[in-house]
Amino acid sequence: MRVIRGGASQASTVPGAVLAIGNFDGLHRGHQAVLAATAEMARERGVSAGLLTFEPHPRTYFAPHNPVFRITSVDFKSRLVTALGIEFMAVLEFDLDLAALSPEKFVHDILVRQLSVVHVVTGADFRFGKARAGDIDTLRGLGRQHGFSVSAVSPVGDPHADLPHFSSTSVRQALLHGNPRAAADILGYWWTVMGEVVKGDQIGHTLGFPTVNIALEETSAPRLGIYAVRVRAADDRGHEVWQGAGYVGRRPTFDKEDVVLEVFLFDFSGDLYGRALMIEFIEFIRGDEKFEDAQALTRQMEKDCSEARRILDALDSDGDPIAAFPLGAAQARGALSVAGSSGRP
Repeated sequence: MRVIRGGASQASTVPGAVLAIGNFDGLHRGHQAVLAATAEMARERGVSAGLLTFEPHPRTYFAPHNPVFRITSVDFKSRLVTALGIEFMAVLEFDLDLAALSPEKFVHDILVRQLSVVHVVTGADFRFGKARAGDIDTLRGLGRQHGFSVSAVSPVGDPHADLPHFSSTSVRQALLHGNPRAAADILGYWWTVMGEVVKGDQIGHTLGFPTVNIALEETSAPRLGIYAVRVRAADDRGHEVWQGAGYVGRRPTFDKEDVVLEVFLFDFSGDLYGRALMIEFIEFIRGDEKFEDAQALTRQMEKDCSEARRILDALDSDGDPIAAFPLGAAQARGALSVAGSSGRP
């Protein structure tokens, strides 16, 4: 996977391609339908399949005081799209210059001059350009002028689950309510936080539960509390998998304020500092709470770990239901553990 990062004024960096355009936060099953169409059309034309996305999320850019809960990081998104047959991902910096581009300028400067697209694939509700003035009909008209074609993929949903269409908003709501299984049904894989193991304040070690600590943006935090989690190595130093109990919270027993992600790995001893890990959230166990003292917290942590083991052992014995989806299957076999290459223009 080639990841290209730049602003609206960058020079041409990619040859003609079939290109999917959108935020694709979470890369849920509706997004996956767009990318499946992109990969298929690229194969038919004998060209590369790519994705154009934006960072930061436009809603965060326009309302920085109320940032969007980011479901997937750029690094993890690149692994997901690689598994779906996409060959490069262009990450366009969403800034004042980009926000000011008219639909006509966006098409000319980005899609034609920089990316030389031969075909564009979007969702049916795609909007673009200054003040979101452009829609799918605008894009088709501009495509005729500049020599590329356009496809719009209809929304995908699950009527049996009362979901007429999958959405990133539905994923966020499920996670904020502590329902990672509902989020996984929409995503088609277990919601995952990927990051490097960093040094914490050693509270878990003093309690007899040494944890690995992953840097977590507060805007990407689900419901605070304890989760049954599965943990995978996400680097080229091995493909280990562990069960664990994950904690997302503020550590109120110790009067802390920042939100942290800490994971106690079952049956593990060693040093993972500097390693990249993927934390898969399987089931919510209980909410974050303040305990009378460290001893009371330790007693509760023993119960939490026992419950997390029970949940994860049952998942292993009964079969992972999310592995029925393409990305869930790739996740289960460790295919998302392999990092792609990255480049800058």
